[in-house]
Parts: sequence; C-alpha cells; structure tokens
Amino acid sequence: MTDDERLLAERYRLGDLIGRGGMSTVHRAVDTRLRRVVAVKLLKPQLATNPSFRMRFRQEAQASSRMTHPTIVRIYDAGEETSRDSAGHDVQVPFIVMEYVEGRLVKDILDDGPLTSSAAAHIAEGVLTALEYSHRAGVVHRDIKPGNVMVTASGQVKVMDFGIARAVTESTSNVAQTTSILGTAAYFSPEQARGESVDARTDLYSTGVMLFEMLTGVQPFRAETPVAVAYQHLSETPPAPSSFNPKVSPAFDVVVERALQKGRTQRYQTVAEFRADVLAAAAGRVPLHREPDQTEVLFGAPVTTLTSSELALRQLTEDETTVRTQRRPPAVWVWAGIVATLVIVAAVMYWAFNLQPSAPLPPNVRTIPPLAQLSYEDAVAKLKEIGLNSTRADQPSATAAKDAVIRSDPAAGEKVDSDTVVKLYVSAGPLPVVAPDVRNKNINQAKTDLTAAGLNPGTESRVNSPSIAADIVISTDPAPDSTVPAGATINLQISTGRVTLPDFVGKPQATVASTLVSDDLQLTADLKPDNTCGSEAGAPITRQSPAPGEVPQHSTVQIFYCTG
Repeated sequence: MTDDERLLAERYRLGDLIGRGGMSTVHRAVDTRLRRVVAVKLLKPQLATNPSFRMRFRQEAQASSRMTHPTIVRIYDAGEETSRDSAGHDVQVPFIVMEYVEGRLVKDILDDGPLTSSAAAHIAEGVLTALEYSHRAGVVHRDIKPGNVMVTASGQVKVMDFGIARAVTESTSNVAQTTSILGTAAYFSPEQARGESVDARTDLYSTGVMLFEMLTGVQPFRAETPVAVAYQHLSETPPAPSSFNPKVSPAFDVVVERALQKGRTQRYQTVAEFRADVLAAAAGRVPLHREPDQTEVLFGAPVTTLTSSELALRQLTEDETTVRTQRRPPAVWVWAGIVATLVIVAAVMYWAFNLQPSAPLPPNVRTIPPLAQLSYEDAVAKLKEIGLNSTRADQPSATAAKDAVIRSDPAAGEKVDSDTVVKLYVSAGPLPVVAPDVRNKNINQAKTDLTAAGLNPGTESRVNSPSIAADIVISTDPAPDSTVPAGATINLQISTGRVTLPDFVGKPQATVASTLVSDDLQLTADLKPDNTCGSEAGAPITRQSPAPGEVPQHSTVQIFYCTG
C-alpha cells in the first residue's frame, strides 16, 4: 500500500510528501471525519525503536498542544500507527496531526539571497510574538532557526517544531542531564553549548542568529563540524551584519550585537524589549542601550548568577570596610580568574568532543557530513562513502565559488536513514544583473544607482562635451542595459562642461563662423575687422580671443579678420 492510500487511525488519509527532516517526514493529508486538509508528521520507521527519538516526538506533541496562537502551528491530534521498517519488522510509528500551512520556510526563502531589512524585521517580529506566547505558557522552544519558521502567502509568520521544547519549570530543564546536545549548532546559545540550564533568553539568542542570517544570507558562525560551530558561539565575537551586506543599517548592527551577547544578562531580557528594538531599527532609529534590570526574574530563574571568582572580585572592589594598600585587585585573584576561565574552556571542549548520544543509533542511520565549500564532485564522493545518494540544485551565490556546495538538505549533522537522497545546493556564481542607465545623471546620483543595483562604480574619465553639463555622465562601460555579473565594475565618462577651441589664425574667414556654431562646438562667433594687418581685404584670420584650448561651453569667441 502506498503512502497515498494509507489511512492513519482510520481517519487521516495521507497525500503528497511535503517535507523531510532528519527524524521525520511530513505529508499533506485529509481528515476524513472533519473534511479538512491537515499536515501529518511521521517519525521515520528506522528511528521509531529509538527511545530518545520517540521521547522528542512526544515532547513536540505535548508542548505544541498547550498553545493556540496565530503565530504557532496548531497540533490537532497525535497517535501511533503500525508500520514496517526496512528490515520488514513491525514497529509502532508515532505521528502528529498538525495545521496545514500554505507558505514557504524561511530557509527556502533565504535560498534567493538575503532579505530586505523590512522583510527581516517583519519575520523577526512574528517569531518574537510566537515566543512571547510560548514563554508565557512556560515553554522554551530551544530550536529557533529558519527551517522551523514558515511565512504564508499573506505574510503571516508561523513557528513550528517544538520537538525539543522544554517546560522550564520541570526539574529536567538542564540540558546537561540529557547527555546530548539538543538543537541546531548554527543557532545554539552559549548556554546550550555549555550544557547549562535554559530560559527565555536562550530563544532570544537563537532569534538573533536567525535575524543575522536573514539580513546577510549567511550565518554568523561557520565551521567544518557542529562542535566547532558550538565552540565559536562560546568564544568568538560575531561580526556586524553590515560587514557582509552594506545595505544593513547601523541600527540593525546594534540590535544583532545585543541579541548575540555571550552573557545572558547582557543580551535582551524579554521578548518585548527585543521586538521594540527590531521595530525601531526597521523605522531607521538606532535603539538606545538600556541596562538590564538585574532584579528581573525569568520563569523563576534569577537573572544574575555569580561564580565564586566573580563574587570574590566584586567583594574586593566594593567592600569599603576592607583596607587595601593597592588600587587594583591582588594579582593572585587576577591569575586565579584567568586559570579558572582556561579550565572551564578546556572542560567544555573535552565534553563537546567526547559527547555521545544517549542511545545507539540503528545501523541504517547516517549522519550528514559537513559539505559546505566543497566542490560538487567531492561532496558527491563524500556522500557515496557513507552510502547516500544526492541530487543537485544550482543557485546564484555572491559568496561561494562557482560549482562549490553552498549547503545541503538535510543539513550537516542531521541523522537520516540510508535511503535519504541529499539535495546539494551548488553555487552558479554571482547572480547576473542588468546595468542601469545612468547617462545624463549627476555623478553622485549615478554612483548611488549603481551601488543599489549591486554594482561597483569604476574609473571616472573626464571628457569635453559641447552640450552635456559639467559632472553629468555621458556614457558607461559596459553599456547601459547590458547583463553583467553582480558586483561588476562600471566605468564612467563624465562631462567637464568645456569644449576644445581650435586655432583659427591663418584660416579663411568664410569657414570660421560656421565652424564655431556647429554641433561639435556650439560657440558664438564675434567677428571683428583688423585694420592693422597690412594685407589685402579677404586675407586669413589674424588673431582670436580666447586663445586655442579648452573654453567653457557656449562661450563667445572674438575672431579678427584682415580688412586690408
């Protein structure tokens, strides 16, 4: 029986496959009782026997079913269905029945390149609205990323996949207790990477990473392995979005910088605060930095927690009852703090590199290797080594070399079964653009138009023109309306506002006046007799003013002719 003929729970008739993830597939389906279209998520049969995957699937159904909001994909039903795995064994496969949403994942939208600031702000506002609702319900998502956010045709933002969401009031809210990293490394918060407890600010950090990617088209931290990416979240300062996309305003640089602070107390403390700054940046206003309220409590967890070293340093600097003979903390405390920091970093690295999943994976499950920046041929060969097939999809890229892999779907680090076909997105080079026509425009406006079209103004050649005013573009190379690669250089010819006056001395009087008023010069002739020439009447021109050379457009030229 094909998927198109399957009837789950004697109610849901499966239709086309509309999505595939590392642990599940999503089908369009029809609820035969209520006569409505729904989406059904099925855990892959090869993973259904793994307790860890089954637990995550149950958590998604339980967490999402508690929330009803326009920005969150609703859960209608859940259950289990008997199916056969690739070995022919009967297994109980969990499924979730969800609201069917017509739209595009933000991950797919980003395939077309970075978003405009207003579009990125709109999506970020929708995500933050969804998080505000889930946080009030006591649920932290913990896996905010473009692949879990959808935008409908009407522009409505929908957040989905609460598969690793956790009620922070539970005693199991510490990620370290699960002995496995939960979430996607590219969007990890530092506390997730360290295995610490999570709260609402964890989701705000991941939203900041997603905002960075929407503005620039790339993630702030990239490396060959998920562990290396997680370490960058712990130790490296993220770049400014405008360093990747000059169209990003300084206001958004400020918002992203604060959202991606390593310390939870230094980044946004509430969804409302984050959303207000996003809207301010979208309106062109640079948000003012506000010191976080150290008395604020998120879900019962104090905002400020000091280590013993930090507490000792604070006591040394604030305790005015202690008599100190030096103006700075004793050197022993400084070195103690440095050593403690190094020990913590070393421990995190050791923990990350020795991390093991909580349960062994089935033998037919594969882990997608890092493929970004590899040549297409090398990526195909790497997948063949682990028994996976692939397909190719070309798309323009301003950052990846031609024929290099931009990303894969499923992404690096995801667990898939052996029959999964991996889609490789391969760079076709920069997207070609049409050179705008900037002729007859002021040089400054022309440069602005070229930059807005993704092109670079090149050399400026100054040439004389009888009719085009000074500092106005005469022509471009390449020519207007020609197709050029994004980022190409356009050279400009610009008018000096002057013309070159020939030497008329010795020339016949009859031809001089017609030459001056011709289209090539467009000057005015002022003929004057010269009685001192000592020659017969009708002799050549004796002198002129101004002298031969460059003169302003439409100048009057005095021509002296001999009268004899």
